[in-house]
Order: sequence, then structure tokens, then C-alpha cells
Amino acid sequence: MLNSVRKTIGVSIIILFTQMMNIESVKGELPPLVPMEDFFKNPVEAGHSISPKGGKVAFLKPWKNRMNIFYQSVPKGQEVQVTKVTNRDIAGFFWANDNKLAYILDEGGDENFHIFTINLDGSDPKDLTPFENTRASVIDDLEQDQKHMIISHNSRDTRVMDVYRVNVDSGELELIFENPGNVVGYVTDHDGKLRIALASDGVNNSVLYREDESKEFENLVTTNFRETLSPLFFTYDNKKFYAASNLGRDKSAIVIYDPESNKEEKVIYEHPQVDVSGLLRSDERKVITGVSFIAAKRAYHFLDNQRREMQEFLESKFPGLEVSVVSSSLDESKFLIRTYSDRSRGDYYFLDNENKDLVHLAEISPWINPDHMAPMEPISYQSRDGILIHGYLTLPQGVEPSNLPLVVVPHGGPWARDNWGYQPEVQFLANRGYVVLQMNFRGSTGYGRKFWEMSFKKWGKEMQNDISDGVEWLVSKGIADPEKVGIYGASYGGYAVLAGMTFTPDLYACGVDYVGVSNLFTLLESIPPYWEPMRQMLYEMAGDPEKDKDLIKEISPVFHADKIVVPLFIAQGANDPRVKKAESDQMVKAMKESGIDVPYMVKDNEGHGFRNEENRFEFYRAMEQFLSKHLQGRIGQGKDILSSLD
Repeated sequence: MLNSVRKTIGVSIIILFTQMMNIESVKGELPPLVPMEDFFKNPVEAGHSISPKGGKVAFLKPWKNRMNIFYQSVPKGQEVQVTKVTNRDIAGFFWANDNKLAYILDEGGDENFHIFTINLDGSDPKDLTPFENTRASVIDDLEQDQKHMIISHNSRDTRVMDVYRVNVDSGELELIFENPGNVVGYVTDHDGKLRIALASDGVNNSVLYREDESKEFENLVTTNFRETLSPLFFTYDNKKFYAASNLGRDKSAIVIYDPESNKEEKVIYEHPQVDVSGLLRSDERKVITGVSFIAAKRAYHFLDNQRREMQEFLESKFPGLEVSVVSSSLDESKFLIRTYSDRSRGDYYFLDNENKDLVHLAEISPWINPDHMAPMEPISYQSRDGILIHGYLTLPQGVEPSNLPLVVVPHGGPWARDNWGYQPEVQFLANRGYVVLQMNFRGSTGYGRKFWEMSFKKWGKEMQNDISDGVEWLVSKGIADPEKVGIYGASYGGYAVLAGMTFTPDLYACGVDYVGVSNLFTLLESIPPYWEPMRQMLYEMAGDPEKDKDLIKEISPVFHADKIVVPLFIAQGANDPRVKKAESDQMVKAMKESGIDVPYMVKDNEGHGFRNEENRFEFYRAMEQFLSKHLQGRIGQGKDILSSLD
């Protein structure tokens, strides 16, 4: 995996950068300076979905700087605007039936998502969940039922989600299941009946099962949260279910689970290096067609010749690109196809599978020239205690990879992972002349239970060491200039920024904390109410405020702000329900009390990350200016945002 990096090692050209605006004096042949807005502006179109009968395609498209729903007849019908939302981008949508769409929307980033329906002509918009301080989600869109869907929301008790069958025309709600307080997830069968509930006491997880909706749920299996049986969907006779399971194994595998015998009946597929949880299916033919998993990149193992042949056909049409099927008509005669790469957001195509006719629908961001983007290479390195850490390295094009400024970008979660593909932030930084390192530090998901458990109560410790060791690895190879290392991250990644600058103050020249955690005491005190059933689990994973008081104080950066000796930029959404604004407020206060000035950007109409286009522009412009000032990377023209921040 390191061959592509090793080929470039040993070259001793030093690249000099300046801080001048619109700089063109970098030694070497970096690609043209791409405007910041090109990386972060709304796409031309995105999120395409085909209608149940296959005659129409809906998609998100900007209108008054907000992503709204449009549709067109396929393959080349006229566009029709459906929604006219102006306060915030629509977060997602799907077809309620062939003539009606459903979408979700929150207010100012509070993540209290409501579910709306609207006719294709824009008439009869309806909020199906018109309740205050309520978060709703869709459990089953009931593709075969044109009048209903199954949803959950927490209007009765903000801590728990009850389940309802809702009429998409009238909005009438029928309670299917009142949550007793411990249920955190649901699974329906192929008839749209609620058959599985996932419960938690905070540490132990249970799969509850019933034969039909007239019966009470009974406990099927209970495990400590470290072991997981995650039901995916039922077998087509509705008697058993497919699941991702790591019961008795380190890596999750796809299995068939038999409720009658209460055991795994068969392993469908498992991978020796990574977890497998993606299961592909054909509801029309009622067969399992394959599995998907992510190692360095997404890969497939097909169980069905028809689906395999389809993938081979698509890949032959788009050599060198990743190709995925994103949507299909109910009869599976019409499909939507997405192509992408590490250097392009890609395109959408309409496929008539009967005659193999492919019609181009949209290029997502046509202003991005792939030739000017940088390849993202999978890499791996060893941590100081011998753990293999996988990640991705993006080297700026056109210059020798020697003694370059580096920006480290740890992912959020922390129980998530980075993936290969086009990432605007990464390409933006590479275009400015920075090496970009992303790593799946211990605790990152997808690498098995043991690797995940290594992170428990290791915030700021071994998890942070994995990040630091990646920096040292690049410095030792001569790729990174040890005097020009920055760190940028969001959410847990923002915590890693603060931890890096407090616990290893000599490693970094600057940092950018975006909606990051500064104090684990206040983080755990202020979790959203619907996370309450998982509180004890969080305590075991991150630390218990009472039992682990000394540990939490030791690993919370706010208590060590006086150790920060290099510049820090902080950005925060005022309505963030996960990492409250207080997390950033107290860090800024602590730094100022230590005599350190810190630019601080707060957006009153944002939450956990900035969704509105104009706010993204301001944040990334300020970040570009901040990094150029302290790491000497390239910088484009634009208003001086940084100096106006407190």
C-alpha cells in the first residue's frame, strides 16, 4: 500500500511559499489556483432518485442559494421545481409515491428534523410531524404502499422514539408502537409490519422480535454493546432476517439469523480484514445479489450473476471510475447510476436496463477539472505501540513531495472512518499546496471489534498518539516540513485539534477547530435527549464523569489551554445539538485568560457544521487565510474574513 508513497521519497527539493494574495510564485508547477467557492458551492444537481414507476427523476438543485427539489421526466424531460425553501437546504428526500415526494428539514441546524410531503406540482405541502422540539425519522417508506409510510418521532417524550403509520395525503398518524423507554431502533418486514425492535439498557443491547404486530415483542438475544447483531432486513418469506454480526468473531459478517432456533443459521459472507455490513438485494426478483464493503476502497462480492454482469457492463462504460447503482424503479427495469473518483464528484446517468441505454443526466460539479485535482492514495503506517494504522495521503500536484507544509485532518465520530473518494476539503487544501494526511486511528469503525475497543477511554491518549505518529512518519520520510504542520478537524476531529495543541504543543504550527469538543464533562452533560438510552455506553467508551473524573479532566483540552503556544482558529454553530456552543465558548475563554488571542467564528443559523452556502464560504475563506498566514500555503483573492473575527 505504501509503494505509491515510497516512489516519491528521497527527493530533496524544498518548496518555498509566500503569503501574498493570489500567489503565483511557488517553485514547481502546482495546478492553477482554483477559487475557494468552486470547492464549496452547491452542486449543479445532486441526490438523484428515480420514481417508483421509473418515468421521472427527482433531484436537489440550488434555488436562491438553497438546495430544493426538482424533477424531470426521463430520459430528457423539462425540469419542474417542486419546493421553494429559502431558510435552509433540504437535507434529504424520497418518493412517497409516483406523484408525491417526501423530504426532511430542520431549523437552523438544530437537527430536529421534520418530515414533509408535497405534490409534484408544488401543491399541498404538509408537515407530517408538526410538533415542537421534535425529531422525526423514516423507518420504512413502504414502496409498495402508495398512501402510507412508517415513521418515528419523539413528540411524546423527547428521550424516546415512538412509531407511527402515517397517511401521506391526510397526515393522519396511527400509533403502532409506544416506546417503553429503552428502544433505539426498528426493523419492518417486506409487508411493512414492525417485527424487530432494538433495545438498550445503556450497556447491553437486545434484539426484540415478534411474529406479527398483534403480538408482544420478546427478547431474542442480549449482548454487551461490544458485540453486535444488527438486523438488516427480512428474508423474502418474512421468517428469518439478514444481519451484520460480530457474535463470536472480530469482524462483522453478513449472516442469516433464524428467530425460531434463535441462532445464526448461515454465514453469507465475511472478509478477513474489514467488517462487512452492506447487503445488496433485488426486491423484484426476491434474491440477495451481493455484499459491499470498504477496505482501502469500496469493493463488492456478488452472489448473483445478473447483478455481477450489470456491474461489469457499467465499469466497462466508465473505465477508471467508481460506479454505483443509487436508485431503481420498482420493477427494476430503470436505474440511476453514479460515477465518481477521488478527483471528481462525478455524474448521474439514467439506465434503461432492458436495452442497456445509458443517458447522461447531470455532472455534479462541472467547474471542477479532475486534471487539476490531486490523487488520494491509500497508505498505512505503524503506531508507536505497533498497531497498523490505515489512512489516505493526498500530495499536491506538480511539486516534488519534499519538505512540504502538511495539514492533518482527523475524522469526526470518533467511531466512524475516512473513505476514499472526492472530498472538497482535501482537494481545496492540496490545491493550496498542502500535503493532506487522513488516518483511521484506533477506534475507527470497519476494522473489527478489537481495533474499535482499543479506543475506549483513550481520547487524547493512544488515539491521539496514532495521529501524532502519522505526522512523525511523514516528517521522517522527508515529505512534511516539521516547522509547517497544521491540524484541522470537525467534531471529534476538532477535539483532536485541541488535544494535539495542548498535549503535543511542539508538533503543530497552528490548528483549526470546527465544532469540536473541549470538555468531556460538559459534552456528556449536554447530550441530546434522544441519546439518553445510550448514556452508560458513552461512559464506557469515553469515560464516566464520576468514576473517571481524573481521567476526563486529564484529557479535556479546556483544562490545559495554557499549554497552547501556537495560533488556533475556532468555528461553531450556535444551534449545535451534539457539541454545544458552550464547548467552543469555554475554550476561547480559557485561551484568552492565558493571554492567547483566538479568532472565533459563530454562525447563529447553523448547527453541527455549516450547511448554508454563504456560511461555508466565510468559514473556508477564513481557514484559507489562517493557514496561509501560519503555514505559507497559497491563497486566493477574497474579503479578509480572519481579521474581522474576535
